[in-house]
Amino acid sequence: MPAKFRNTSFILMLIGILTLAIGAFALASNHESATRFWAVLLQNSVFFLLISVASIFILAASTLGQGGWIVAWRRVPEAIATNVWILGIIAFIVMMCLVFGNQHEIYHWVDAEHVKHDPILSGKSAFLSPQFYTIWTVITIFFWGFIGWKMRQLSLKQDAMPQGSTKVYWLTNRWAAGFIFCFALTLASVTPWLWLMSIDAHWYSTMYSWYVFASSFVSGMAMITLFVIFLKNRGYLKHVNSEHIHDLGKLMFAFSIFWTYLWFSQFMLIWYANIPEETVYFKPRLHGPYQIFFWSDLIINFVLPLLILMSRPAKRNYFTITLMAVVILIGHWIDFYQMVMPSPMGDNWHFSWFELGIPCGFIGLIMLLVGKTLAKAPLVPQNHPFLKETIIHQS
Repeated sequence: MPAKFRNTSFILMLIGILTLAIGAFALASNHESATRFWAVLLQNSVFFLLISVASIFILAASTLGQGGWIVAWRRVPEAIATNVWILGIIAFIVMMCLVFGNQHEIYHWVDAEHVKHDPILSGKSAFLSPQFYTIWTVITIFFWGFIGWKMRQLSLKQDAMPQGSTKVYWLTNRWAAGFIFCFALTLASVTPWLWLMSIDAHWYSTMYSWYVFASSFVSGMAMITLFVIFLKNRGYLKHVNSEHIHDLGKLMFAFSIFWTYLWFSQFMLIWYANIPEETVYFKPRLHGPYQIFFWSDLIINFVLPLLILMSRPAKRNYFTITLMAVVILIGHWIDFYQMVMPSPMGDNWHFSWFELGIPCGFIGLIMLLVGKTLAKAPLVPQNHPFLKETIIHQS
């Protein structure tokens, strides 16, 4: 790793650790501050885990689609994917502290006495229970972490195979299909209900899981883009050119529009029906102290990508793509922030130093993990069946 890159990651991690340590003492002083402490940890641990899982998804989807365009920068999502288990363990620890630490301000359903007197939560008790939550979380994180690691190992194994051999390639296809099946049962359905939607346990949306997927996937592609451009500017990834950068720009643009479609569909249907048990979710976000995040969410994640990334030259310009990748990551961090904070914090909200310090720690950790992984193997897959295709690729 370049010394400056490594030192930057250490500094960001130190900021995160100090923020966590100071917050553990300062925010534990009263009930409201303790709730903020755990809500911020939940939001960041889940956000950075899910945007890392996006790397496994793009690897699996491109493998099954036999896409050669990704091979030039495939080692970047591989490096992210193989470290998903570490981020998963961090998120697991946070969530177990919430569930078994009786943090009912965030998850109301962990209070057994409250559930007994709440008909809605009683009806969901088989699903919203510490036991089911824990079992499903363990299964989810295990499969994500294992398959992310496996995809990396298979790619390295392909390097050692004779030129023209496709045995490992077809084995990778089977693992990719397994992940898509796992993905359909986890991130595309049950897992966002448990981790995020159950914060507002009386409310539900049938579009919620796809909304979370769209937000995390476009953020994941933005993170991959930043690593690819960083490596390219350092003189690595010799096969990456404006055609591949164009592909990354198209993915960020397309899934920004897809996210907006889900955002509008979910909001419009609930607003138009005006049913109290549905509008209760949007009322504090639209009219309360969080409305600045609600509207900035739409502007940053839809208006800016639409206006800036629509043209072909913009999607091939390194500076523009880098800028928009950073903007998209910030915008969808805000999206996750307004998913988590309104219910536990209510109207007693203000933006504090703690919300800024914790994500710095996660950013530094991802930089360090991915940088160390990238340094361990060639940055261009060797003997991949589609290596020639990625060299002559035109977007």
